[in-house]
Amino acid sequence: MNTNSERVALSVNVNKVALLRNSRHLGIPSVVRAAEMCLQAGAQGITIHPRPDERHIRANDVAELHALMQSWPEREFNIEGNPFHNLMDHVRVVRPHQVTFVPDSEGQFTSDHGWTFPQDAERLKPLIDECKALGVRVSLFMDPIPEQMAAARAVGADRVELYTEPYAATWGTPENAVQLQRYADAAAAAMQAGLGLNAGHDLNRDNLPAFVAAVKGLQEVSIGHAFMADALELGYSATVQAYLACLAK
Repeated sequence: MNTNSERVALSVNVNKVALLRNSRHLGIPSVVRAAEMCLQAGAQGITIHPRPDERHIRANDVAELHALMQSWPEREFNIEGNPFHNLMDHVRVVRPHQVTFVPDSEGQFTSDHGWTFPQDAERLKPLIDECKALGVRVSLFMDPIPEQMAAARAVGADRVELYTEPYAATWGTPENAVQLQRYADAAAAAMQAGLGLNAGHDLNRDNLPAFVAAVKGLQEVSIGHAFMADALELGYSATVQAYLACLAK
């Protein structure tokens, strides 16, 4: 288990590239080219979150990114979303390295909470079992509640992705230290339960180093909105390098 002496992996979420492309019918900017440039710059993975209305990532993007990732066998392809919507259709076809189950509604603006146990256990278990039978690692999007970690492991998850918006929202305030301790405690509980540890949502170049330093065992962060906002100013390559430097701190 990673204790942060090993490198924390950066998975770049390219949804916002697709959102911009979808505002016109010209096919630009290219989602595949964006992913390729991030991989070339050293990103350890690519994340997508296809939603049923295809407001950003579309079905053909999933197929094209899967094809791209064949040229990068040491990098990770992570597909996230609600397994009770359209997610499993993609998972069964492309069999990504990792699937992250997220309990968002079909029209939800962005993910804003994690799974709850024991309420969600019965309906999640058969889909988790199916993913694992396909050879796909399963991560569950979870709030930083230590008591929930053992339950996530019991239902078959390999990892949890801690939902980090409450931490990010308090950045620069006295409340932030309290929030950060919540994540450190949840991470310790996850490791105690035998879970791998991911994190994501509103992490950025300002708040990421402190989070990585405090949350022991962190293996991977998934960053999209802030990453793409930075890339508009810095470019993909420089932004990847900036986030890798944050993780190295």
